[in-house]
Amino acid sequence: MPRGRLRIHLGAAPGVGKTYAMLEEAQRLRSLGTDVVVGFVEPHGRRPTAALAEGLETVPRRTMTHRGAVFTEMDLDAVLARHPQVALVDELAHTNVPGTRHAKRWQDVEELLDAGIDVVTTLNVQHLESLGDVVRQITGVPQRETLPDEVARRADQIELVDLDPELLRRRMLHGEIYPADRVEAALTHYFRLGNLTALRELALLWLADRVEEGLQRYRAEHGITDPWETRERIMVALTGGPEGETLIRRAARVTARTPGSELLALHVVPSDGLVHADPAALTAQRALVESLGGSYHQTTGDDLPETLIQFAEAENVTQIVLGASRRGRLSTFLYGSVGHRTIRRSGPIDVLVVTHEEAAGSSPRLRLPHPPHAIGPGWRRRFWAAMLLAAVALPALTLLLAAMRDDVDLAFVLLLYLLGIVVIALVGGLVPALIAALAAGLLADYYFSEPLHSLHVERTSDVLALVVFVVTAVVVGMASGMAARRTYEAVRARSEARALSRLAAALMGGEALPALLEQVREDFGLDAVSLLEEDTGHPAEPRWHVVADAGEDPPRRPYDADVECPAGEGLTLAARGRSLSSDDRLLLGACAAQLVLAYVHGRLAAAAAETGHRAEAEHTRASLLLAASRDLRAPLRTAEEALHRLSTHPEEERSLATARSSVRRAAQLVRDLDVLSRLHAESLDMYPRPVDLDEILTEVLDTLGPGSRRIQFSLPEQLPDVIADAAVLTRVLAALAAEALRHAPPDRPARLTAETEPGPGPGRLAIRVSDGTTDGTSDGTSDGTPDRAAESAEHAGPPAKAGRPKTDSVILRLSRGLAEAMGGTLEPAANGSAFAMVLTLPTAAPRKPRQAA
Repeated sequence: MPRGRLRIHLGAAPGVGKTYAMLEEAQRLRSLGTDVVVGFVEPHGRRPTAALAEGLETVPRRTMTHRGAVFTEMDLDAVLARHPQVALVDELAHTNVPGTRHAKRWQDVEELLDAGIDVVTTLNVQHLESLGDVVRQITGVPQRETLPDEVARRADQIELVDLDPELLRRRMLHGEIYPADRVEAALTHYFRLGNLTALRELALLWLADRVEEGLQRYRAEHGITDPWETRERIMVALTGGPEGETLIRRAARVTARTPGSELLALHVVPSDGLVHADPAALTAQRALVESLGGSYHQTTGDDLPETLIQFAEAENVTQIVLGASRRGRLSTFLYGSVGHRTIRRSGPIDVLVVTHEEAAGSSPRLRLPHPPHAIGPGWRRRFWAAMLLAAVALPALTLLLAAMRDDVDLAFVLLLYLLGIVVIALVGGLVPALIAALAAGLLADYYFSEPLHSLHVERTSDVLALVVFVVTAVVVGMASGMAARRTYEAVRARSEARALSRLAAALMGGEALPALLEQVREDFGLDAVSLLEEDTGHPAEPRWHVVADAGEDPPRRPYDADVECPAGEGLTLAARGRSLSSDDRLLLGACAAQLVLAYVHGRLAAAAAETGHRAEAEHTRASLLLAASRDLRAPLRTAEEALHRLSTHPEEERSLATARSSVRRAAQLVRDLDVLSRLHAESLDMYPRPVDLDEILTEVLDTLGPGSRRIQFSLPEQLPDVIADAAVLTRVLAALAAEALRHAPPDRPARLTAETEPGPGPGRLAIRVSDGTTDGTSDGTSDGTPDRAAESAEHAGPPAKAGRPKTDSVILRLSRGLAEAMGGTLEPAANGSAFAMVLTLPTAAPRKPRQAA
């Protein structure tokens, strides 16, 4: 049975019309005679959507009970038994109620597709798993229901249901999306204009990538290699050289000038696996590419221009950015230019050659070219050694053969010269061999070809012999130099691989840093090695401390070492002993990077262990706190009942009232401890929404009850609503007001004031609760802020002595935790009062001005 087809209506946010578009498609298919049923459609109370579903056959839902609540889900078995041509299944990322066959609705859809049923469904972009972190960063709301991207990518058709953010917000205001009581909160939070615009861009870009994948599949299926400039793709070729950052930034500027373009970076590794680039430089360049929004790629190939062109054609690249050659004129003449060969083969692909400081000719200094035949470290020394050998050996061999001129012929002379050229090539490489071959040809012509002591050659056979000799000498010299180079590189690569594999094995085995440093010291034949970390707390005079060391008299500072290798993260590998070649320094840098990983891993493991111990201790403390609060409830309840029974004796009424008050305070403390433990365990349910502060303050006064003490309120005429849980905010303000009354002097009321905080971004409201000792004048009036009301509240217990409030008390700690859980803060106010706290909360949309009383 053929698999069914999946069609997804993708939207940027709720309310853009995904379900409506799905139902319109269903009505169109039904009018064409297609068998369409509704497997699950959720109209969310929207009458136009529900009306559009009329006339469509609906499979009855399955009713399920979970934790005492009744839910309905799609009846998968009923839809399979009905087996329509097309099934409508809303909300693809939905999580099913526990007890159903599959945990996710997309798994139900997969079963329908396997049964040969076509499915039309809906999906919001924020539910895609790969975009979860981005959506949380934009909206501040984590997504609990997610869909694997691969499920959406496998869809046969994805249709974007798009709506302008301003129009979507107008639909929200008209009540077409959410009920009226949720509109204001939605508009001020998730449905802000910036959020909707960013989500819309995410949806468009994600869908554009899927379109691009389809285009690439089409090009591959039809064998199309020429680039189609549907989107600018800029590829920068990296060698790991110092010019890499310049090329990357230049390519990024080109990319930035074309909206929707893409930046790629490519590094080509020889197919023999012998990497000549600096690993640290390549790592830094890769990080730079990714920080600029590009992607880094690596491939193998021996012909660099051909490899670049093949990759560019496969990735539909439109421009290639290359660096100007670092070779001198002699090297370019002998070995050619990568840029010129790439341009000749690029075809319709543009090639941009960028000059840089490392390019040949950019520096006036005369430098000996570094040809590709150079064999490892010390090639300059071997080059001059080979030249010296040629300068000594060729004249000596000529003198010896001249003395034996009567016993040897020209062929024997040329063979001996060829042997000398092979030795010179093995020592110094190709260039000394070429020079020696030309010199040997001239010496053979001058001393051993008729006429003697003349460069003129009489016999044609001698001319051919000399020409063949020079050509053979050049070929043999090239082969000998190449063989020596390959031999050295193979030995070098084997040694490097052995050293790195030993170090990696030691790391995997959990060896300590001193043991790893000892292994590095032995591998490089050094006297002592130290891993140093810079103390960033002394910027004027850098200070270093030794993380680990090995060997005798290890260096304590980088400038005390013979070899210094920065390892990142403020760490440096310092060594004392023999000098290292450039290749050895590269290998030492790779070892240093692994040592840093071991050090960072050990530090993270220690921190994780310490955090685990602290978390376990905190969990134990919270558990004991919770258990103690539960155990204290019963005896406190018993004590309170006993005190109530004893209250029938009038002579003990005062003592009993004091005891009853103490028991009530202890019971309240136990309840506070219970809430605090649940808050720390993140098991306290909260429902933030816009609340009216007037209503909250009324509840606070009711909680405190009537009495002789006064709390004076000073509130502005235009007071915005705050985003908070009403019950939690009442609890916090009641606790703060009770503490303010306890600290307030007998002749002054406690005070509660509120004002909006100026500044950019979302608005915030600061609620100040104090004992009234330093707030305003003696009558409680603050400068410039009219009093709105003065009301009374009772407080039991004598006033406390003057002094700062204990901010680590259970009541204040609980209040601070509850305030932070609502997105606010609770901090003491430094104004000299015995008690003064400032509660800051986010505000909702501005309210209309208050009517004057």
